[in-house]
Parts: sequence; C-alpha cells; structure tokens
Amino acid sequence: MNKLLIIEDDKSLAQVLQRRLSSHGFEVEICHEKTQALLLARKWSPSHILLDMKLDADNGLSLIQPLKQTIPESILVLLTGFASIATAVEAIRLGADNYLAKPADSQTILQALNMESTQLEALIEEQPMSTKRVEWEHIQQVLTANNGNVSATARQLGMHRRSLQRKLAKKPTLD
Repeated sequence: MNKLLIIEDDKSLAQVLQRRLSSHGFEVEICHEKTQALLLARKWSPSHILLDMKLDADNGLSLIQPLKQTIPESILVLLTGFASIATAVEAIRLGADNYLAKPADSQTILQALNMESTQLEALIEEQPMSTKRVEWEHIQQVLTANNGNVSATARQLGMHRRSLQRKLAKKPTLD
C-alpha cells in the first residue's frame, strides 16, 4: 500500500484529502506544521508527500529539500492556493516532483501523486496573461528572489509594505 503524508495547516482540508485519498488505496497520515512533518517523515517513511506551500508562518518551499534528503525516493507534490510561475519553477528546482494550484480535484491530485502528467506545463498558458496576472507573477518573482522577505520585496518594488501584504493576501486572477 502507498503511504501518503499530507502536510497541510488547514485541518478541515487535510481531513477531506485524507478521506478522499484513503479511498484510492493510500494509507494517509496528516500533520499541520513543519517540525511535526519532518519528524513524521523520518519515522513513517511515506512513499508520497502532499505539501502545502503556506503553513501558518512557515513556507512549504523550505521543507522540500529536507524532506527529499530524508526520503529521496518519495514523490513530493507541492499544493498551493497562490500559484505562480516563479514559485512553480522554484519548487521544481528545490526537488518537488509536481506542483498543483488549489483548488485541485481528487483526480488531478492522484495524477500528480502517480506522476501521470506534468502539471508545470499547465501553468504556461496559450493566451496572454492579464495585467493583474502579470503583476502577480512579478511580485512572486521578486518575493522569491528576496527569500520571502516582504519588507525587502516592498522596498525593491517601491511600494508600502502593508500594500504589498494586502496584494499577497488576495488570490491571483487566473486570466
């Protein structure tokens, strides 16, 4: 049986994912924060990991390398509600096997966990992006370059830190 570790700070979403993926043959364990995730990964050795990018104050991107070093043969999928090309590229560069934007249905998650499709290619759109989406992508790229430091990113973008925080709190537009 495949063993799946779900690292998600939203407890209700984690439970829904646990029920859905258990019915597809996964033995599922859940954790909600960084330290617990690393301990459980070492102890339980999952074959698959579903990792949320935002874990309260922590960033899931910082967990990718330690998890892959602990269990290099595991398939790691990063799941985020704030998808951007910059974070997708960074996640894959750090060792994630796949990247999914929330909301993702069970079938899409199963395909990603089973490595049946390359989700990164789905982020590259045929149509040109809207100006709001281009702005979101640029902000994400600068934020990634500043290692998630909002104050440094705001200074580099020439905007007030609180204004940047408000923009980051909004979900990106998909068009």
